[in-house]
Amino acid sequence: MAAGVEYTIDELARAAGTTVRSLRVYHERGVLPPPQVKGRTGFYSPEHLNRVRTISRLLDRGIKLNGIRELLNAWDRGDDLGDILGVGALLGGTEGGEPAAGAAAAATDTIPATELQERYAAVPNGLARIVAAGLYEPVDAVTYRPADRQLVRMADQLVAAGVPDAEVLGEFERMRADCDRMARRFVDLFHRTAWQQYRDSERNPADLAELTGQLQLARTLPGKVSAELVNRFVAHYIESDSELSELPAES
Repeated sequence: MAAGVEYTIDELARAAGTTVRSLRVYHERGVLPPPQVKGRTGFYSPEHLNRVRTISRLLDRGIKLNGIRELLNAWDRGDDLGDILGVGALLGGTEGGEPAAGAAAAATDTIPATELQERYAAVPNGLARIVAAGLYEPVDAVTYRPADRQLVRMADQLVAAGVPDAEVLGEFERMRADCDRMARRFVDLFHRTAWQQYRDSERNPADLAELTGQLQLARTLPGKVSAELVNRFVAHYIESDSELSELPAES
């Protein structure tokens, strides 16, 4: 994770796509650790952001906060999969024992939790981290499925190229933090420029059409520019490496 990144509770809610009220509930229910308090302000780390994203994904699967608390506590303790799945009654159903609506739906192309646990056994909190990184999501207490097939495919390609799973996951986490900061900067830039210009305009159909076009650019241009710059820098560093530069380029 990128060192030194801190969020106020408002910034954390915005970065995670949730509300301040939800974060306060997570605190009350024991699923989100408290922030570091400086003066009278609490500051949250990238680990808090990953935790909130994990909570959101588990809630989307129909898992109750009580079950999420037990699951995350087990992960934090480093319990083995058997201990974690011991809370299956909480994770898979309601207080009355009936399956939760979201958790009951079977998913295609699923992966047993034991398979992922074995793959990421050497990675601290591996299961929680692959969920927070957006690679996989739980279907129920014993089954997972890809949350983002493109990311999973890229991760598998890196592993096939000889990069250990722990290194791949760590790099994905750092890239998510970097991309999140870049995205927030571009949105803030849009607010300070195009949006402010529209607010100061007559707000007629022509002004709205111009704003809509600018918004479309804001949605797509940052990603294109970032990808191009990253590829250029990678090429530069490879060419600057006396050993790597001697290897033949793929035709």
